[in-house]
Amino acid sequence: MEPVYFTFILMLAILLGFELISKVPATLHTPLMSGSNAISGITLVGAVTSAGAGSDVLATILGTGAVIFASINVVGGYLVTDRMLGMFKKKESVNETKALTKEK
Repeated sequence: MEPVYFTFILMLAILLGFELISKVPATLHTPLMSGSNAISGITLVGAVTSAGAGSDVLATILGTGAVIFASINVVGGYLVTDRMLGMFKKKESVNETKALTKEK
């Protein structure tokens, strides 16, 4: 009974996540990305705790893998968020750039 129950919860979570994310306007993606990075940071803390508990060899190995993957997720998320925020910065015009280079 449990595998069927867990599969149902997984499918429901996938469907709900897809429906929620597909209805988010483009202007809200950056704040949602920042929130996702915060959640990934919490996951990283839990992974470090699991890896350092020292209760079982398998738990330590899985915890170490979780630390690696969570770290990749956090760093990648911040890089993507920084790139997205860079898209909203005002670009300098060609005349302003020429004026700045002549002053130097």
